[in-house]
Amino acid sequence: MNTITTTNFNFPNQKSVYRGKVREVYNINDELLVMIATDRLSAFDVVMPKGIPYKGQILNQIATKFMELTQDIVPNWLIATPDPNVAIGHLCEPFKVEMVIRGYLSGHAAREYALGKRIICGVAMEEGLKENDKFETPIITPTTKAENGSHDEDISREAILAKGIVSEEDYLVLEKYTRDLYQRGTEIAANRGLILVDTKYEFGKTKDGVIVLIDEIHTPDSSRYFYAEGYQDRQDKGEEQKQLSKEFVRRWLIENGFQGKEGQQIPNMTDKYIETVSERYIELYEKILGEEFVKADISNINERIEQNVFQFLKS
Repeated sequence: MNTITTTNFNFPNQKSVYRGKVREVYNINDELLVMIATDRLSAFDVVMPKGIPYKGQILNQIATKFMELTQDIVPNWLIATPDPNVAIGHLCEPFKVEMVIRGYLSGHAAREYALGKRIICGVAMEEGLKENDKFETPIITPTTKAENGSHDEDISREAILAKGIVSEEDYLVLEKYTRDLYQRGTEIAANRGLILVDTKYEFGKTKDGVIVLIDEIHTPDSSRYFYAEGYQDRQDKGEEQKQLSKEFVRRWLIENGFQGKEGQQIPNMTDKYIETVSERYIELYEKILGEEFVKADISNINERIEQNVFQFLKS
């Protein structure tokens, strides 16, 4: 199936292009950003060799929908979505931290906990927890925002302030916005029979100095979801949780000897496995948004995106 794994557009008044792990961002006249969600799949900060059909559309549409659903509590960068894979918004200066918030002991936090660590990013975790238990209060565990090819790294609030990465005044706003967004996301997920386990947010500053939410929000790439039904029963029995997130890809990679460490080879993803990954992404879209996923025309994705963005910029 056709996928979009790289772009090479030349839009009117284009100044530069930033290529992230999954998204490619075009700077238009130092005023707008055209953010294109590709079908690339990243795990352990490594981009997999093959794209996942419809993944970019799914990420973009979930993120932009949640921007709309949260704009009453946190301002965001979004202006328009002229194409299923594209979001256009205000150019912002991004903060060099990602705000990770965890309501449950899962993923990276669970792996650290299993190693005997009880403090993560300067935040203490309770004793006696088992994987996927709920924290008494959600914890914020920031990471540095990695440059191309490097790994995000845990960092404490104290270190962020001491190094001057973010001012204390701004960081207090980031913390408040992170908790408010997670609370709203938790409520929306609960209405869909899901648990928002953990997630991350990125923020930036507009030219007017306003702190806004940027990039993605509550997508399967940035978040982990469990099914609420049967959650406690599975915990009591020590069973794995039924989840919708990218964690199933990470686990498959771990089982096949890959965790993004030096010298490790990325295992081959067969077409059949890639199809199952695509189906899982579609499943999450439909569960979290409560609506059927409508597949966009992918006969010529690059041409479709180019035409839609050009039309928007001309208007």
